[in-house]
Amino acid sequence: MAKIFRPSTRESTILSKIESSKEHARRQAIRGIQDCIDNLSNGVAMKLVEDNLVETNNKNGLEEQVKKCLDKMSRAEDFDIDYQTAEIRNLVKHPHIVSLYLTAFVLEQLINHKDVIDIFGSDEEIYYCIHKQVSRYL
Repeated sequence: MAKIFRPSTRESTILSKIESSKEHARRQAIRGIQDCIDNLSNGVAMKLVEDNLVETNNKNGLEEQVKKCLDKMSRAEDFDIDYQTAEIRNLVKHPHIVSLYLTAFVLEQLINHKDVIDIFGSDEEIYYCIHKQVSRYL
C-alpha cells in the first residue's frame, strides 16, 4: 500500500508564507519601476553599449526602447509578464522579474529594432549586465 503524504499545518503555513513573500517582492519590484524609470532605462542602455553586448547607431533610440519596455511592464498584468519571460524563465537560479523581463525584451524584440545593428554575448551575460543596473536602482 502506498503511503499518503499530508503536510502538517505548520509546514503548510511556512510554505504559504514563502510563496506570499515571493509574490510580494515581485509586486514591489514592478511597482518600483515608475519611480526610477528614466535612470534605469538610461543605465541599462548605457551598460549594454559599454559592455559591447548591443551594437547600435543610436544610443538614445535604444534608451527610449528600454524605457517603453519598462513602462509597458509596469502596466502589464501578471499573465503578460509571465508570457514574455516564459522562454528564459530558467536562465538563472533565482531571477529578478524586472531583469528577466528586460532580458527577454532585448533577446526577442530589440534585436529587430532599426537602431540595433547586432546583439552579442550569451543570454546569461545580457541578464547579468541588466541585473547589475536593476539591482542598483530597485
